[in-house]
Amino acid sequence: MDYRNFFTGRPTSEICRDLIGRPFYYQAGGKKIGGYIVEAEAYLGIYDRAAHSYGGRRSQANEGLWRAGGTIYIYSQRQYVFFDIACQEEGNPQGVLIRAIEPVWGLDQMLKNRGGKDGVLLTNGPAKLMQAMGIKSRNWDLAPLADSPFVIDLTEKKPAKEIIASPRIGIVQADPAWAQAPLRYYVAGNPYVSGMKKRDWSDDHGWM
Repeated sequence: MDYRNFFTGRPTSEICRDLIGRPFYYQAGGKKIGGYIVEAEAYLGIYDRAAHSYGGRRSQANEGLWRAGGTIYIYSQRQYVFFDIACQEEGNPQGVLIRAIEPVWGLDQMLKNRGGKDGVLLTNGPAKLMQAMGIKSRNWDLAPLADSPFVIDLTEKKPAKEIIASPRIGIVQADPAWAQAPLRYYVAGNPYVSGMKKRDWSDDHGWM
């Protein structure tokens, strides 16, 4: 996969939107665990008050964002880990957070990894999808995506009927302009989108 080209050369918001519908999975023991990306958020670097790199912040913890596009940035909050991918050229610390997937591959293993939680609770959030894949650490932080057991299949894309842009989740302390910036993208009507109300679910999960 030409991740370097995919994750550079265009606005991070455009990259983020283009990830919707792509297969995302983790390969373990000859099997793959994952599904289709249904929700993702863009973070625009040093000027984005919601970004980990806002104001030029650079540390061992967020170094992945500063690397070349296509580098994995895994960060932790409390006991949870989250999966991001650096975008743009090295030194321009922008990135995309994968927030939710519709599970397809390795469902039995995902159920075990999530302690029996099933249905939309399996992967309808960034920490949940990492748990479902069995990822509990930052071991793959800083690794090029191409050299890791994670795959985003750029040769396939499940077409959504509608992709909605909305404010990002949980951004409350940032400047209002950034808190309300429409940098979260998701498949309209897909039940695996975090916070999607049941009344808004589509029978076809929002796919064409």
